[in-house]
Amino acid sequence: MIDIAKILFTVILINNIVLSQFLGVCSFLGLTTNLKNSMGMSLAVVFVMVVSSAITYPIYTYLLVPNNLEYLQTVVFILIIASAVQVLEAIIKKSMPPLYKAMGIYLPLITTNCAILGIMLLNIQESYTFVQAIINGFGAGVSFMLAMFLFAGVRQKMSEANIPEFFKGMPSVLVAAAIVSVSFNGFKGVIENIFG
Repeated sequence: MIDIAKILFTVILINNIVLSQFLGVCSFLGLTTNLKNSMGMSLAVVFVMVVSSAITYPIYTYLLVPNNLEYLQTVVFILIIASAVQVLEAIIKKSMPPLYKAMGIYLPLITTNCAILGIMLLNIQESYTFVQAIINGFGAGVSFMLAMFLFAGVRQKMSEANIPEFFKGMPSVLVAAAIVSVSFNGFKGVIENIFG
């Protein structure tokens, strides 16, 4: 139980996939202008991360490793992620057309979201068990969601602020993202105190 709590705490707060590891920044910057879009993308990423973690672990462990095909892991993982995204895209298109339209190009881009591939590779690098890999995938999805929600709130406040003309747009967004990212460094020392 402590291992699961440690994995969740670490991946959500200490090694936040977006704010600490800087993976998945494209959709982070592109879809945080609206809280509804942020929520839709976040839930999609959580789903894809959990499903991909559950599928990639047995394929890597029981198919690639015994046959000395570990060098194919990236290609196989991308195919699994792409399949999960296609299923998700079909579900959202049929059941939630306004969200599908709002997410636009960012939904199919989940396939190439380096955050998802990064978590699949991290599961192998850390030698996680099947359950730990799924927990890590879920936690990484939640960390993506946390970053999206926090930054959507920051961008909403920024839209109401009096920002100098030369600083409007992407310059102010990148500075705000850096400040939010730095705020997560405060959690680094906490894990040693809690988990020893």
